[in-house]
Amino acid sequence: MNKVYPSAAEAIADVPDGATIMFGGFVSAGSPTNLILALAEKGTRNITGIANNIGLGDRLDVLCEKGQLRKMIASFAIRASGQRQSLFEQRYAEGKVELELMPQGTLAERIRAGGAGIGGFYTPTGVGTVVAEGKEVRVIGGKEHLFELPLRADYAFIKAYKADTYGNLVYRLAMQNFNPVMATAADIVIAEVEEIVEVGELDPELIRTPGIYVHRIVKGPRHEIRWFN
Repeated sequence: MNKVYPSAAEAIADVPDGATIMFGGFVSAGSPTNLILALAEKGTRNITGIANNIGLGDRLDVLCEKGQLRKMIASFAIRASGQRQSLFEQRYAEGKVELELMPQGTLAERIRAGGAGIGGFYTPTGVGTVVAEGKEVRVIGGKEHLFELPLRADYAFIKAYKADTYGNLVYRLAMQNFNPVMATAADIVIAEVEEIVEVGELDPELIRTPGIYVHRIVKGPRHEIRWFN
C-alpha cells in the first residue's frame, strides 16, 4: 500500500471541525510544521489539540489567529517571559480557548496508555494541586495517587526523518520526543518526513514506528528551528 500524499494540504483534507488532534514535537524540535500550516490554511475549527507545548517556537500558535482552537491539552502553554504573550495566552486570558494543563510525564503516560489500550493508571504527581480536582484518589503504599485516564485522538500529526512508502518511520535526535508515542494513540496518523524511500531501503534496526501505525505520509520542506515565534 502506497501511503504517500503529494502535499500536506491533501494529507489533512478530511480533518473535520471538532476533531481532536495530537501534535508531535518538543518546543520546535520534531514539530510537524507543514501539517500545522496546512490545517491553518484549511480553516478547520473547534479543534481540541494535544501537544507538549504551544507558542514556544512551534507553529501551533497560528491556529489561534482565526480562532480554530477550542481547547488545548498541554504541559507547557505559556512563554518563560511574561513580557511577551503568545496568541494562545492572549486567547486564554480572553476566555476564548480552554486549557487542560498537566505535568509532562503524566501527559506522556496518558498518551502511552491510550496507545496501549490501558484503561488508566495511578500516579502521585499532582496530588494536592489543582491537577487533582475531580480525580479519584487512592492510597498506594501509604502514599496518595491520582487516577489518570488514557488519551487518544482522531488524528495525530507527527514528524519523522525518513519513511518508506509503507509508512515505517525513522526519527533523528529530538524528533524522538512525543512523535513515536503519539503514533500509537490516534485513529489516523499522518507523518511529515524529510525523505521518502522504497520499502526495504530503511535499516530495520532504526525503524522506531512500524508502518502499521501510519496511514499517510507527506514530504515537506524542512523548516528552520525557531525557539520563539
